[in-house]
Amino acid sequence: MRFVLRTLGIWLLLLAMVAAVVDATKSLAGGGAWVVTPLGEQWRLVFPEMLDGFRQWVSGTVGTWLWDPIIVSILAAPTWVVFGILGVFLYWLGQKRKEVEVFIN
Repeated sequence: MRFVLRTLGIWLLLLAMVAAVVDATKSLAGGGAWVVTPLGEQWRLVFPEMLDGFRQWVSGTVGTWLWDPIIVSILAAPTWVVFGILGVFLYWLGQKRKEVEVFIN
């Protein structure tokens, strides 16, 4: 299980780097103005129907209280930040823990 978590974390970190390079390329091509692509906009460009279906599923299953304050905030964050945080977290979960030696007298 640790191997799967580390592998998924590395892939998410790679996706974060790709998204950061895309934003940096857009920034350089646009005359130097910093361009940041939000996750929701990126998702809508790649899978337009899936985002609406996800919204309906969350609203129907959990409730609208989860969609509006929490998920909308995550979708407004830059793509590379969201993937980077998820990747670091999953990689951290998949690390081998240091063994603690306990001595009892």
